[in-house]
Amino acid sequence: MSVRNAAKRFTSVMTAASLSLALLMPAGPAFADAGFRQWVASFRATAVAGGVSGAVYDQAFRDIKEPDPVVLEKARTQPEFTAPAWDYFDNRVHDQSVAVGQQMAKKWKPWLDRIEARFGVDRYILLAIWSMESNYGEILKRDDIMRNVIRSLATLGYGDPKRSKYARTQLVAALKILQTGDIDESHLMGSWAGAMGQTQFIPTSYQHYAVDMDGNGKRDIWNSIPDALATSANLLKKNGWQAGKTWGYEVTIPAGKLPGGSKTLAQWQALGVVRASGKPFKNLTDKATLKVPDGRGGPAFLMIRNFSVIKAYNNADKYALAVGLLADEIAGGNGLVQDWKRPFTKLTFEERQELQKRLSQHGLYDGKFDGKIGDGSKTAIMAYQAKVGLTQDGYPSMEVLKWLRQK
Repeated sequence: MSVRNAAKRFTSVMTAASLSLALLMPAGPAFADAGFRQWVASFRATAVAGGVSGAVYDQAFRDIKEPDPVVLEKARTQPEFTAPAWDYFDNRVHDQSVAVGQQMAKKWKPWLDRIEARFGVDRYILLAIWSMESNYGEILKRDDIMRNVIRSLATLGYGDPKRSKYARTQLVAALKILQTGDIDESHLMGSWAGAMGQTQFIPTSYQHYAVDMDGNGKRDIWNSIPDALATSANLLKKNGWQAGKTWGYEVTIPAGKLPGGSKTLAQWQALGVVRASGKPFKNLTDKATLKVPDGRGGPAFLMIRNFSVIKAYNNADKYALAVGLLADEIAGGNGLVQDWKRPFTKLTFEERQELQKRLSQHGLYDGKFDGKIGDGSKTAIMAYQAKVGLTQDGYPSMEVLKWLRQK
């Protein structure tokens, strides 16, 4: 699941002896490691006061002697820009994520039947969340992404003032997870900011919502797909998911200005707003809000209650919309009627992988051929565009791929 100021204390808590030692040593990692070890020692009392046993704390930190430099680098370099709509959705709702979702729907059908019956949450929404959060678990296999949750959170608590309060709260919660025995410290792995398991729950959310669906006595969202999907379903149910209802509808809107705010589907229909598919709305008494994330000329949507419930998972309209759109396609829907205002010809997922491979052959790209167009891919595209005299926009377009195929 996705991550949402504390003072810099470590210098004030260093003992006189450790400070004197640091002054005699060259500046660099040794000084930082001493400070980190002192922080770990001092935080033990906070954890114990929060309900963590001293033995669990000591065991968890037994082999953690220094902060994780990758975590600190990630904390410093997180992007703050807003991607255009097409960029965000193309990386998440595509033919590959749909095809794998449909395979997973068949593979896990007996468990999805049980989860849907118990929690009332649509299975395709759960599959879409699984895709969004960990690419159906593939992210958990990557050592370059998965990190020790205890070390990550301690690193942030110690060395990142912006996330220190969050990290300390989550660290105590993560230690309590170890204390329950649901997972051991060697397998308590997560993202750099502490999001864990197949469906990426931060520790406090795990405490509130984790479910032992497979009945083995452990709430294992790392290795048990039933537990992970049921945990997501539990979160959505407890935040007000309305069983048997959708998240929203793609619609077409009439020319001219429309009023804002929430209205019933019947009221929107009276204003000339109708489903883009031509089908009728399912329940005209449902309240809905109109959203046009790509402006007029792009797709428009009426969002009902379940859309807001998805945002309890990640409080961003784009996230919730991507989950809804992907869920609809996994369920067999045809995708958007009105596409995003994309300023180029879209590639399929396999063509995006081919683009990355061909850029690699030119020595311009050294990342994974995963079909996801991030900063590395965009930089490589721009370098190639500059090399052959094309406009340097970084778009993963059919136009660029055709040039690569020819050259």
